[in-house]
Amino acid sequence: MAEGKPHMNLIFIGHVDSGKSTTVGRLLYETGSFSEQDKAKIEKELATLGKVEFEFAYFLDTSGEERKKGVTIDLSHERFDTSKYEFTIIDAPGHVDFIKNMITGASEADAAVLVVDGKEGIMAQTREHTYLARVFGIKNFLIVINKMDLLGYDQNKFNAVKQEVLKMAKTLYANADSFLVIPVASKEGVNITKKSDKMPWYTGPTLLEALDALPTPERPVNLPLRVPVEDVYSIQGVGTVPVGKVVTGVMKPGDKIIFEPSHVQGEVKSIEMHHQSLEQAIPGDNIGFNVRGIEKDQVKRGDVVGTVSAPPTVVTEFTAQILVLYHPTAISAGYSPVLHTHTAQVPVRVKKILRRLDPKTGATAEENPATIKQGDAAIVVLEPLKPLSIEKSDEFPQLAGFAIRDMGSTIAAGRCIDLVKKQ
Repeated sequence: MAEGKPHMNLIFIGHVDSGKSTTVGRLLYETGSFSEQDKAKIEKELATLGKVEFEFAYFLDTSGEERKKGVTIDLSHERFDTSKYEFTIIDAPGHVDFIKNMITGASEADAAVLVVDGKEGIMAQTREHTYLARVFGIKNFLIVINKMDLLGYDQNKFNAVKQEVLKMAKTLYANADSFLVIPVASKEGVNITKKSDKMPWYTGPTLLEALDALPTPERPVNLPLRVPVEDVYSIQGVGTVPVGKVVTGVMKPGDKIIFEPSHVQGEVKSIEMHHQSLEQAIPGDNIGFNVRGIEKDQVKRGDVVGTVSAPPTVVTEFTAQILVLYHPTAISAGYSPVLHTHTAQVPVRVKKILRRLDPKTGATAEENPATIKQGDAAIVVLEPLKPLSIEKSDEFPQLAGFAIRDMGSTIAAGRCIDLVKKQ
C-alpha cells in the first residue's frame, strides 16, 4: 500500500443498464490501472462474442457467465490510485436478483457514486440503491448522469434529469442539495477523467476530480476490532486463511481472536493485503489473515471476528427501525424472511411490530399496529432463527445496517437500535 495515501472504498450503484460497469472500466483504463495488453486481449475476446461496444465493462465482469450475459453478478473489487487516494472500487450489480450482493458492497463502502441513465432517468433500482446506501450509513454521495451523448450533450435535458434525481435524493438525505451532479458519456470517455468541449456549459469537476475531492473517511480505530468474514480458505503449507474487510478497530499478528456466532478462538499468525504482509490492519483494509488453532470448517462466511477480550455480539432478538420497500400485501407478526447484514444471511421472524412511524418525520403514527405495508417505517422486534452477530447502531453503526429479502425482492431495510445478547 502506498505510504501515507488514505484508502477509500467506493461503490458504484444504480439501475442495471445505467452504464455503471462501463463508467468504472473507463475510469480504471484512463487512470492507467489496465495495460494496453489487457485491453487488446479483451477486445480480441469480445470480437468473437460480437459485443465490441461493451469493452470497458468487461474489465470488471471477469466470469465467462457475466461476459456472455452482459450482466454484473458478483461484486468485483478493483484498485486504482489518484494523487490523493488509493481507491478500491466495489462494482455493485444493478440487476434486481443481485441486490443482496449490493448489500454486502454498501456495507463496505466509504462513498457511493450513483449512476443514472440520462435517457431513462430514475428507475426502480435507482431509488432502492439510494435508500440502501443511506441505511448503510454512506455519507459521501456523488451523482453521475451518464449517456449524455444520447442526449446530444444538451444542458436543458441534463438539468431536467438532475432535478428529478435530487428530488428523490432529498427524501433520504437532508444534505442532498450539496451533492455534486456530473454529466458524463462513459462509452465515449467524456468527463470521466478529461474535460470535454462537447459540454462547454458544464463548469464543474470531472468524475476523477470529484472523487479526489471527497473528504477523507474517518477510520474508527478506537472501537473494538470487528471483521465480518467474506470467505475462508485452506492454503496448503499456510493453514486457515479467512478474508474480509476490517470495519472497526485494529488487527495485529499475535492477537487472540474469536469468531462469532461460530464461537471459535484462534491466534492471528500473519495478515496480508494486495499480496503484501501487514504489521497491522485498520478499518477499510481488505485482508486475508492466517489463523493458528482453527480448521477451515469451524468458521464461515457471516461470522464476525473480534478480540477475545471484546467479542462480537451474538443476539437472541433485536429491535430495529425499518422501512418497508416492497410487499405485495402486508407484514404481520410471525412473518419469516431472510436478513442480510454485513456478510451474513440468516432467516428471521418478525416477533412484534412495536410502532408505525411517519417516514418523513420519524414520529410515532400508531402504537402496536397489527400490520405494516409498503412505504411504512416502523420499529419491530426481530428474532434470528439461526445464530447471528449484529451490533447496535449507536455503538457500531458500521455493523447495524441490514436488508430483509423474500421472494427474490428486497422487502425492507433498516438498522438495529437495541438488542438482547445471547448468554
